[in-house]
Amino acid sequence: MISAAMLSILLQNSIFTRSLGSNILVYASRKREHVIGFSLVITYVTTLSSVIAWVLDKNFSDFEYFGILMPLLYILLISLIYILSLVFVWRFFPKLFGKIKAYVHLSVFNCSVLGALFLNTQFGGALTGYIGFGLGTGVGFFLAGYLLYIAHPRLNSELVPAAFRGLPITLVYTGIISLALYAFIGYATR
Repeated sequence: MISAAMLSILLQNSIFTRSLGSNILVYASRKREHVIGFSLVITYVTTLSSVIAWVLDKNFSDFEYFGILMPLLYILLISLIYILSLVFVWRFFPKLFGKIKAYVHLSVFNCSVLGALFLNTQFGGALTGYIGFGLGTGVGFFLAGYLLYIAHPRLNSELVPAAFRGLPITLVYTGIISLALYAFIGYATR
């Protein structure tokens, strides 16, 4: 489980190596509370959905049309977790619901959550590997969000030309971090 988590945090970071969820990350990186909130929700959803995806993969992967139906099943799975979790939080923790209702849907329905499930299926493995990869995806999102959060004031300062301020320089910065990460891990084709 630990090796799967480390793999998804560093080597298969959904933001830096696959650009999954980078649009949400740019929005979340503006405030520290958003980075933490988004990361917690993504960690919760990817971990829980990874456990259920493991059950689906193990029981239905021999089905002839499983590969075709898999995206729909994963979207339904994520939607079910989203609805049940929101109803639970709304019913038992109304103050928390008031805090998270503004961005919980952005956290749950982004490509990093769905991409984590697809990558889990691609790598296969035991239940602990699925759980580790789900946890690692959320922690990797937090790492990427924190790196953008601490760079946000400098990327939007007066020292940056007006044409590059905001999204353009953020994408360039993310690209440079991605290249640096690839320098550490190397790149291999199959």
